[in-house]
Amino acid sequence: MAKKMSHVKDYAYGYGMIAPLTIGLGVFYLYPVAKVFWDSFHEVGAFNQRRWTGLDNYVKMFKDPIMWRSLWNTCKYVLVIVPVMIILALVLASLLNTRIKGRSFFRVIYFIPAITMSAAISMIWKWMYNSDYGIINSILSALGFEKMQFLTNPDIALYCICVVSIWSSIGYNMIILLAGIQGISKSYYEAAAIDGATGVQQFFNITLPLVTPTLFFVMITSLISTFQMFDAIYMLVSKKGLAMEATQSMVVYFYRNAFDYSKKGYASALAVLLFFIIMLITAFQMKMQNKWVNYE
Repeated sequence: MAKKMSHVKDYAYGYGMIAPLTIGLGVFYLYPVAKVFWDSFHEVGAFNQRRWTGLDNYVKMFKDPIMWRSLWNTCKYVLVIVPVMIILALVLASLLNTRIKGRSFFRVIYFIPAITMSAAISMIWKWMYNSDYGIINSILSALGFEKMQFLTNPDIALYCICVVSIWSSIGYNMIILLAGIQGISKSYYEAAAIDGATGVQQFFNITLPLVTPTLFFVMITSLISTFQMFDAIYMLVSKKGLAMEATQSMVVYFYRNAFDYSKKGYASALAVLLFFIIMLITAFQMKMQNKWVNYE
């Protein structure tokens, strides 16, 4: 009996310790997800009044040309930001793993954007991109070039936002990749050096294959965060300008429907679509990792 009571106390103590986290996950994660799915089948007004509409929101969504444009914009962000950011982060991590002067200083400098508020980063870049007094246009003007409308020209605004996103996220991913590179045994490099392998050969034949688990993690997290791009777009581009349609991501379109147009049911359907897109892409990556990720 005493042994049984002891087990009960152990279980009670264990469940009591995980209860705060479990309740927090339920309240702040699971409930909102369930609510979004439920609201996607309703017409939800500005004051949360609901009317059941079934699949009407989804039918409307797939017929909405703005949704398809926003989805294509999101895909362009992913296609530009993720590969460029990963390549640059990997190159920087490799360079900062060598014995260069001021290595610790450069690591801190590159990591600072990762701990800076995205709103502050967006405001600084908005000033730099300003067509009248921005520092970039001042440099172009001093060099004899015409000033450019970085954030109002629909043809280039998206790529300007990509630059901001890459700049702000490269430091975080560089630190993660640097940790992965430092976890590689130095004996591999010593043996390669004895065989006469150059630094470039060591990178492609030792560093790159053995850092693939970390690279896989960075790729997954970067894809998810890029599909959820919001801050930079919303802060940099005017909602009433022509560039908004050319730069608007799925999350921005979701936000505008939910809070600007008070179409929360339709916005929920957009969120559900984005959720399934991210889930399918992540599942595909998890399936394909065995073909290129080396866990040995």
